[in-house]
Amino acid sequence: MRTAAPRYRVGMVREERTEPVPSVTAVPHAARRVAIRIVGGPAAGRGWSLQTDRIGIGSHPANDVVLDADPDISPFHCELEVTSEGLRVRDRHSASGTFIDGVRVVDAFLPDAASLVVGATLLSIGVAEPAGEMQPIAPTAFGSLVGVSKAMRRVFAELERAASTDATVLLEGETGTGKERAAQALHDASRRRDGPFVVVDCAALPETLIESELYGHEKGAFTGAVSRRIGAFEAADGGTVFLDEIGELPLAMQPRLLRVLETRTVRRLGSQEPVPVDVRVIAATHRDLRAEVNAGRFREDLYFRLAVICIRLPPLRERPEDIPPLAERLLEALGASVEERRRLLTPSLVARLRAAPWPGNVRELRNFLTRCLALRELPPLPAATDGGCSSRLPEVDARVPYEASRRAWIDTHERAYVSRLLDLHEGNVSAAARAAGLHRGYLHRLLRKHGLRGR
Repeated sequence: MRTAAPRYRVGMVREERTEPVPSVTAVPHAARRVAIRIVGGPAAGRGWSLQTDRIGIGSHPANDVVLDADPDISPFHCELEVTSEGLRVRDRHSASGTFIDGVRVVDAFLPDAASLVVGATLLSIGVAEPAGEMQPIAPTAFGSLVGVSKAMRRVFAELERAASTDATVLLEGETGTGKERAAQALHDASRRRDGPFVVVDCAALPETLIESELYGHEKGAFTGAVSRRIGAFEAADGGTVFLDEIGELPLAMQPRLLRVLETRTVRRLGSQEPVPVDVRVIAATHRDLRAEVNAGRFREDLYFRLAVICIRLPPLRERPEDIPPLAERLLEALGASVEERRRLLTPSLVARLRAAPWPGNVRELRNFLTRCLALRELPPLPAATDGGCSSRLPEVDARVPYEASRRAWIDTHERAYVSRLLDLHEGNVSAAARAAGLHRGYLHRLLRKHGLRGR
């Protein structure tokens, strides 16, 4: 056991961590082969044969299937995903849409022998099984991440390969899938493990303070700047800076971040002196940044600077086989005894946990298990109809400590209130915060705490 590097969160107290760095073996995987051919429209007759789980289609050269002869194709038009249930297609908010058999789709499975229309191009798509597919092998964990599913084992392999480099990494995934834990594990397994790990939550920072938090400021740079302040990039020198929820970074702030990524230098507010920084950058987002690029809300050049290595963490509903080991690990981390874990994780409850939708993913599962321990009873499981929120308050159990019971009641009220607040304002976080008299950054923290999502 060795002592890990100091870990920092911008605006919060320094936190020391003592975790072993895992030894990880790469996971071989052979995906099914996808054959794509243009059968109508510009460049008819052109084809591709690809063996990968995800295939990007669009006019930009970064796509796997580049349709640059069709002016109606968006830069990142749509994406194909090879799943155990079939071939899935997701439109990236393209301008002209994605169609299956004449029906415009946003997210759908392609039926057998179906054709896909993007822009003015008709695509024929077929899938073939690879000869002798290699099954994923160990590991079933990477850092604090746990998973036995094929999807998570592939993620662990990608994380291990990324950890061996200094390349910038973009972690994608829904709220609560463990992107910050993945970033921490990447740092701990890298050559920068003895350097600082600095977290910047782009969603929680007021727009007026973003540049100061990232790049620092000199004394007198603005009203209230009573002393020099070191920004996140300088604080992370020799280590890793983690830009959480990078998709929330305002468009006006993106050019300066792009320049920092390109030059690896920062200039504090109020100074013209460039300061070189030696940092590894990891970013994370629950947004589809390619769709944001199409919509003009995220810079294309910044996206490519961030997505040198792109890793997607799958939601819990796509890997229910991971729920039993996750629940065991989470309860252990929460301090549950062996007897408490045995009593709680009965076959009946595990089956119910696996069947629940978990819209808040692992974070929501952890909150549920925390309430189970605090209340010594089973709260309602999340249901697809109410987004995992129940209006029923927990029963009072005077056998548990007062503070644990009080915290459980507060958490239940917070989640119910925030969920209904978002529903009332159609998911608009800014409007919801104004109506509730809350700071937008604080509301974002509540959303992440309870595994909810706004826009």
